Amino acid sequence: MNLVERLPRTEVPAITDRRQTITFAQLDAATAGFAAQLRALGLQAGDHVLILHPVTVELYVALLGVLRIGAVALFLDPSAGREHIARCCVIQPPRALLGSRRALWLRWMVPALRRIPICRVITMPVATEAPLLQTVADDAPALLTFTSGSTGQPKAALRTHGFLLAQHRALAVTLRLTPGESDLATLPVFVLANLASGVSSVLPDCDLRRPGMIDPAPVVAQIDKLKPASTAASPAFLERVVEHCEARGVKLTSFRKIFTGGAPVFPRFMARLQAVAPQAEVIVVYGSTEAEPMAHVTRTEVAAATGRGLLAGRPVPQVELRVVRDEWGRVRTDARSVPAGEPGEIVVAGEHVLPGYLNGVGDAETKFDAEGRRWHRTGDAGYFDAAGRLWLLGRCAAKVVDERGTLYPFAVECAAQPWRSAFVSHAGQRVLVVEPDAPRDIKQRLAWAQIDAVQVVQRIPMDKRHNAKVDYVALRQLLARE
Repeated sequence: MNLVERLPRTEVPAITDRRQTITFAQLDAATAGFAAQLRALGLQAGDHVLILHPVTVELYVALLGVLRIGAVALFLDPSAGREHIARCCVIQPPRALLGSRRALWLRWMVPALRRIPICRVITMPVATEAPLLQTVADDAPALLTFTSGSTGQPKAALRTHGFLLAQHRALAVTLRLTPGESDLATLPVFVLANLASGVSSVLPDCDLRRPGMIDPAPVVAQIDKLKPASTAASPAFLERVVEHCEARGVKLTSFRKIFTGGAPVFPRFMARLQAVAPQAEVIVVYGSTEAEPMAHVTRTEVAAATGRGLLAGRPVPQVELRVVRDEWGRVRTDARSVPAGEPGEIVVAGEHVLPGYLNGVGDAETKFDAEGRRWHRTGDAGYFDAAGRLWLLGRCAAKVVDERGTLYPFAVECAAQPWRSAFVSHAGQRVLVVEPDAPRDIKQRLAWAQIDAVQVVQRIPMDKRHNAKVDYVALRQLLARE
C-alpha cells in the first residue's frame, strides 16, 4: 500500500508555511502533477531521488510526488559538509536531484552532485486530475536518511512504506492526532503523521537545521496568528521559544498539547514550558531515528516522581522494550530482562523499529536477533522501577566504571539540576563539568557521587544536530586542553 493513499482529499488546510497554505485536496492535485513531471523526466519506481530544499510546502509536494511514483526519497544534512554529501552519494547514488536554486548551486562545489544524471529546481506544478499513484508492496523502500557520520561512515536508515505506516499508527496514538486540529510541526516524520491523520501542519518560520539557534520571534508571531493546538519539537527549539516568551511576558494560550524529546528534558525546563503555555499538557516522548516513539511521560508524572536518572515513563504499546544486561560494545545474543531496579541496556523491537541499515552498515553494533525477533540496541542505559516505568541513565558508553563502582551520567546530571552539567571520567578521576552559574558547593551537594573534581567551562559542548545533548567527545577534548 502506497503511503500517499492514506492522505485525505478535503478542503481543510494541510500545510501552512510563512508564504502560503495548501489544502489536502490541493496537495493531492499538486503531488499528482509533480509525480507526472517526474515520470516525464524518466524516473520510475525504485529510483533514488535526493531532495535538498528548505522546509516549505514545496518540500512536501516534492516528497509526496516522489512517493507517488514508488521512487525513494533521499534526505541528508548539507550543513554537515561537502565530504559528508559526497560519502552519502557514494553509499547510495541518486538518479535525480530536486532542490532549491541555491541547493543546485552546490553542484559546482561538490563533484558527487554533478554526477547525478537528473537535476531540477522544485517549483509548484500544474495540478492534474489524472492522479498517478504507483501501487507498492509494504516492504517497498520509501525514505532514506543519513546520520551525520561525525564519528565515521554515515549510516543510512531506510524506511519502507509499511514501516512508515506502522510508525504513523504509533505516533497517532502517542501524539493523540485529531483530524481538523492544527499542529506546529518541526520534524518531517511528524508532518507525515499529521497528513495521514488529517491534522493541519504549520511549518515554523525559521531555519530548523540548528534548532538551538533559531530566531524565535517569527515563530512566536506565527503561533499568535495561527493558534496551533499542539506542537512536537526538540527541547532546544522550545527553549529558544520559552526564552523569548519569558523575556516579554508572552503566554502561548492556544497550545493544548506540547510534545518534546530527542534529547534530555529535565523537570525544571518542563516547568518553564508549562508556565509559558499554561493551558497545555506537557509530554516528553522518548524515541530515536530507529524507533520513534518508544515511551512517553507527562510533566505531572515527572514532578511527582522520585528516582535515579530521568523518568521516560511507560513504553508505548506498539513496541516491546526491555532492559537487559549492559554489554554495550560486545556482541549480544539474548534479550533476557534484568530485574526491576537494576540498570542495564535498553533494547526495543516492533513494527516501527528499524530492522537494519542500508547495506548492513551499523547492524553489527546496534542489531541482534533473539527469540525469533530483530532487536535494536539503543545504546542508552536505564532501568524499570517497581511501577513499570522506564528511567534513563544516559549513554552506556558514557558510564564511569572505577574501583568505587559504576555510575551513569544522568544519575549525577539530573541530581545537579537546575544547573547544566556533564559527568565524565577524565585522567582517572570522576569529573563534574559545570557552567559558571553553578554554585561553589555543588561538589558537596553531590557527595554521594564521590566526585573528585569540578571543572568550570564557559559552555558545555552540545551535539550539532539537536543542540541539546552533551557532546562527550568534544567535552573530553576540551578537558584535555584545559
